[in-house]
Amino acid sequence: MPIERRPLREQIREELLRRLDRGDFAAGTDINEAALAGELGVSRTPLREALITLAGEGVLESSQGRGFRFAPVSKQEFRELCEIVAALEALALETSDPVSLKKIAPKLLELAREFPDAVAEQQVIERHDDEWHDLLLSGCPNERLLDLITSVKAGMRRYAHLLAGDDAPLQREAAEHCKVAEELLSGDLPAATRALRDNWVNGMERMMSRLE
Repeated sequence: MPIERRPLREQIREELLRRLDRGDFAAGTDINEAALAGELGVSRTPLREALITLAGEGVLESSQGRGFRFAPVSKQEFRELCEIVAALEALALETSDPVSLKKIAPKLLELAREFPDAVAEQQVIERHDDEWHDLLLSGCPNERLLDLITSVKAGMRRYAHLLAGDDAPLQREAAEHCKVAEELLSGDLPAATRALRDNWVNGMERMMSRLE
């Protein structure tokens, strides 16, 4: 894990979220702090600070005398997390630099059209969607908001990886991404924000429908 000029606990937190995002940890998994600290090449103190932060965000559960474990998930939690991400990404879009949005809109449209598949494996969808959403929010100046979005998304994916699996075929609607990009191209930020919310809500319903 590369060491940067930022608090070590923040780097550890982000590394754990990346691993969670990949599906490396299953819900209910207990954390062996000594083993994890050795694997990451860090001391127990910054690791524990990162774990406490993640527990406060709901990603982990802590129990007096029993340490930490990755929190179980439920369909209701997944629905609530989707609603939160939709609201947070809408806020990030609304506070983004208008000049930046206008500049990236053609690329957003191009990316959406490059992946028109209606059904694809979950890991493939996530890879393309991450690229698209990262570009969409690249003009947001609020780093705390972006970190919060990353954290909540990790919780969503913990659920998806657990119940659907990386290779599960899932539905995807490229037209929804195109709609957001087209509204940005036309300069209609409110309409683009509504389209973004719709994309998250519709994606949630597609996932819930499949799991039912």
